[in-house]
Amino acid sequence: MTDALLERARTGDEQAFAELVAPLRRELHVHCYRILGSLQDAEDALQETLLAAWRGLHGYEQRASLRTWLYRIATNRCLNSLRAASRRAPMEPPVPFPEPTRETEIVWLEPYPDALLEGLPAAEPGPDVLVAAREAMSLAFITVLQTLPPRQRAVLILRDVLGFHAAEVAEMLDTTEESVTSALKRARAALTRAPELRESPPPAPDSPEERELVRRLTVAYEAGDVDSMVELLTEDVWLRMPPIPLEYHGRELTRRFFKDIAFRSGRRFRLQPTRANGQPALGIYMHDPAAEIYRANGVIVLTLSGAAISAITRFDNSVLPSLGLPRTLL
Repeated sequence: MTDALLERARTGDEQAFAELVAPLRRELHVHCYRILGSLQDAEDALQETLLAAWRGLHGYEQRASLRTWLYRIATNRCLNSLRAASRRAPMEPPVPFPEPTRETEIVWLEPYPDALLEGLPAAEPGPDVLVAAREAMSLAFITVLQTLPPRQRAVLILRDVLGFHAAEVAEMLDTTEESVTSALKRARAALTRAPELRESPPPAPDSPEERELVRRLTVAYEAGDVDSMVELLTEDVWLRMPPIPLEYHGRELTRRFFKDIAFRSGRRFRLQPTRANGQPALGIYMHDPAAEIYRANGVIVLTLSGAAISAITRFDNSVLPSLGLPRTLL
């Protein structure tokens, strides 16, 4: 069936090409997201990949599988994007913020909706897969990936997440196996030093433990009870808010941020549940007393460690549509 579609596509049959690549679109999109850290950038890279594949179909000699060939194109399109594109610019805080623990350059990060992961083909993990599928989509993992040099990032994903052999990766990147092995060694070393990846395992998705933790946070947030919120956090919790380049580490700084900024002037909120990156997420809606409605005020994605929250990553309203969240609540 694949061979027949390939031959039809080579004659210029666009429908045949669409059917040929359809089973791989989702996983290619996820691959681009892992490299780029941005949902929109991943969509752009996927479209460029498919266009390049369509135009280059006559040059596909079937020495590798169609999947491997498309991954080669997608990986190189992403690397080209990283070399050429100006990433999302940092945003100034709307009001004076407390002194942060540190500043970050990773301000382009966006959440990946769980809805887009539904129906993703569950490829049989090969012996080279070292990073489980769930971990490989977590915000912590995606964030740490963004700190790696682009080629190290690509090699780590292709080898440890997708399980391609070193020879295949070398072919994809037009380099040697020795170069791939060296890049992988450096990338793995960087990951072992990342404290974000050494947390306790989170509860299973949609488990009673996860639901209870999200429920308690929702109740405290909607009540403006910062102390109860902080009780749910690990001692070394991180608060991040791309594209604002400020990060806060620890319970006390997080408490101060919520008291001084989020809940200043008696602000009231309602929360709407959703999911992103395999993690619980909440749309934040702030009460507008003039209109008697709640207006969107961003989204938070929760990273869980055991029975506590180890990171809160806040995104602005630009991510609402991808997560299926409305602009207002009554």
